[in-house]
Amino acid sequence: MAENRESILVVDDEERIRRLLRMYLEKEGYEIDEAEDGETALQKAVDRDYDLILLDLMLPGIDGMEVCARLRQVKATPVIMLTAKGEEANRVQGFEMGTDDYVVKPFSPREVIYRVKAILRRSSATAFLSKGANSSNNIVFPHLVIEHDAHRVSADSQEVSLTPKEYELLHYLAISPDKVFSREELLKDVWNYEFFGDLRTVDTHVKRLREKLNKVSPDAAAMITTVWGVGYKLEAPK
Repeated sequence: MAENRESILVVDDEERIRRLLRMYLEKEGYEIDEAEDGETALQKAVDRDYDLILLDLMLPGIDGMEVCARLRQVKATPVIMLTAKGEEANRVQGFEMGTDDYVVKPFSPREVIYRVKAILRRSSATAFLSKGANSSNNIVFPHLVIEHDAHRVSADSQEVSLTPKEYELLHYLAISPDKVFSREELLKDVWNYEFFGDLRTVDTHVKRLREKLNKVSPDAAAMITTVWGVGYKLEAPK
C-alpha cells in the first residue's frame, strides 16, 4: 500500500456496500482494501497495518464482534462498526469489545466520511498538544503515567493496553485534572462530533477505561470520577 496515503479496510458481505464505500473513500484520497467475510478480514487486519477498519457486524463465518475481539488481542487499529438500525444492544457490546465508533445502516456516505476523518484525525494527529500538555508530552500522577509521544499508559508501573479512543479519552481528561466535562463536551472534543453521537458512547468508554485501569491499579481507576448529573473528570490525588 502507498505509504503516504492512509489505508482503510472495508469489511462487508454485500458487494454493493463495499463498492459504495470504496467510491466515497477513494474520492477522499484513502487507500482501500476489502474483505467480504470475517476470517479474511481478521487475517488481513493482523497481517497489515491499516489506519482504520470499517467492519460490518453481520458477516458470514465469524461475525464482526468476534473479529474485533480477536483483533484487540494483538492490535489497537481503530474500528468503526457498521450495524443495522435495530441492533442497539450489539452496538453497546461492540464498544465493550473495543470498537471505536459505529455507523447505523442505512447510512449516509457523508456521515461515514465524517466519522472516518474524525477518528483518523484523533488517532494520528497531536490535536491534544494545543490543549495544555506539558513540554515533554508526558503526564505524571502518583499512580498514573501517560507518555503521549509513545501513546503509552502505565498504572503503578504496569503498562495498560488501551484502544485509540480509550487512550484519547484518558489523555483529554488528564491534561485538565479536576475539571468536569459533560458528556456533550467529550463527544465534541474527543470524538469530534458536532451533530452525530450517542451519549452512551462516552459512558461505555469510561466504564471500559476504569475496568482496564482497575485490573492493575485500583488507585488509578479511582481517579476517573463521575460527577452525577454533569459528567466526568480525572481527579488528581491530593
